[in-house]
Formats: sequence, C-alpha cells, structure tokens
Amino acid sequence: MISTQSICRLALLRTLPSLTAARPCVATFSSGASSSSCFVTPSSTSLNLRSNSNNWSRTMPTTRTYSQSTQLNQSASSDILSLYSDLTHEGNNVSYAMEMLAKADAVCFDVDSTVIDEEGIDVLADTLGKGPEVSAWTAKAMDGNIKFEDALAARLEIIKPSKSDIASCLEKHPLRLTPGVDRLVEALQKRGTSVYLVSGGFRLMIEPVARTLGVNVSNIYANTILFDDKGDYTGFDSNEPTSADQGKPKALRAIKEKAGYNTMVMVGDGATDAQAKPPADAFIGFGGVVVREAVKEKACWFVRDFEVMIDIVNKYDKR
Repeated sequence: MISTQSICRLALLRTLPSLTAARPCVATFSSGASSSSCFVTPSSTSLNLRSNSNNWSRTMPTTRTYSQSTQLNQSASSDILSLYSDLTHEGNNVSYAMEMLAKADAVCFDVDSTVIDEEGIDVLADTLGKGPEVSAWTAKAMDGNIKFEDALAARLEIIKPSKSDIASCLEKHPLRLTPGVDRLVEALQKRGTSVYLVSGGFRLMIEPVARTLGVNVSNIYANTILFDDKGDYTGFDSNEPTSADQGKPKALRAIKEKAGYNTMVMVGDGATDAQAKPPADAFIGFGGVVVREAVKEKACWFVRDFEVMIDIVNKYDKR
C-alpha cells in the first residue's frame, strides 16, 4: 500500500513537467525475490525539437539533481532504487538494471522509437507514398510477430529507395530526437561510458543522428542499403548482423569482444532489443514513444522517459 507521504510526493511530482509521459502505468518494484505494485497516472510534457531557441528553453525537461558523482561500491549500488522510491517503476528486476546502468562501460541504444521519436523507415515510406503498407510490416517486426529479416526485405521491396530518395527525405523531414536522449548520451560520455547505436534501420539515415549526438559513426551497427552506379536501389547487405533476427545479440557480442567491456546495457523499444540480453547485462525497455507489451514483460526496467537514467549516470562514477 502506498503511504500518505508517498502519495503527497507523487502529487508534487505531477507538477514537474519532466518526469514521465501521461499514461496509466503499473509500477513494479523489484529487489531480489520481493516485489510490490501500485498505480499512478503521471503528468506529461512535450518537446518540439524544431522550436526556436526561446521556445526550446521553456520546453526543455527539468532535471532532478541529487548529489555530485559518487564512486560506485556495493553499498551505494544497493541503495540506488531507494533514491527513487517516491516514483513508480516497471520491470522484472529494476534495482539490478539501475545498478548495471550505474557501472556500465558501454550502453547500446536502438534508434527508431528510442533515440528518435519515430520509425525512420516509416518516415521514408511516407515520403514515397507507401506509408500505411510499410508501417504495418514495421509493427509486426517490432512486436516480434515475424522474423526481422522477412519484414526488412518486404519493406525495402515495397519502397526500393534510391540514394536521392533518402537524401530528399532527410532534407524534408529531419529525424527528431526523443526528449532527453541528448542529455543522457552527453552524461554517459562525460563519465567515460561508450555509446553505440545498434539499429535495424539504415546507416545512411542514422549517421546524421549520430553526428548530432556526438557519437562516432564507427559506433553505428545498422543496415546498409546497396545502390548501383546511378544510385538506384539494388538490395541490402545481408552480412550486417542487424539485418536478421537475433542480429542485435550478435552485434553486442562483437562490440563486447572487440573492446573488452565488462558491463553493457541495451536500451530500446522493440522485440529485437529485448533479444540483446545476453550478451547485454541488462535490458532497459523504452516506452516513451510506443509501449509494446511483449517488450515491457521482458524488460529488467521499463522506462517512459530518460530522466531517472540521466540522474543515475550523473550520480554514479562507473570506475
């Protein structure tokens, strides 16, 4: 049962514009074998990334700060969840996921509906007049109802994008960052945590996103569209690990082996992201753009914005 004090705290937090998206949620606090649940409908906020500078300053999420960076030790890690006991959480092992994030030396992000607030291939299909047909395949793939490689091939066969089609799409519709992801990436890099973009989307569309976030393009694991000498579509590179089902575990395994990381976390909204644990030590499901029930059930921790993740990264030194 939620205490009167917690209810008051939650009521106060609803007045802050930055905490979580406006939707009912079931909060599951997990620590070891015990768990408890409660219900809350948080307040919401919106952010127009194309706003002018004055509007930007008014709509940026408020950051909750706790203390200066602390070196992580066993005692500190066990207390992470208690710092956020006045908030609701979802997931089957929230405290463990928080600890893994606190000491992660690499964090891998899905891109579509996680780093950006839309599905890149659907945006491309819309500009080519094939939106509804392609988005239906996207939903099947992200919910895990079809093998990813089948959905990828089907969607590309529908749109057959040329180089100029992709360039025109990005010029007319620059991909929008999800609110807070830029601050999370900045916080991770500031403390020395490597950031990777691991996506079933297309490298050509993800590279501008990586540059905006300050992520090296060599840290992109995504699909490569093939073109002929005229720039017309001829297919995709099936050798890319992310071009097939179970591809993200392969990508993360390669990343881990190449760089020798000890602790990796995967963050994403889709079924293919949930597959990445293992080798990821924890999977944090993201529902700030779309909530997929199958993904929420598999997530160690399921978040609807990046605010608490940012606080944890800022507070704990992974070293």
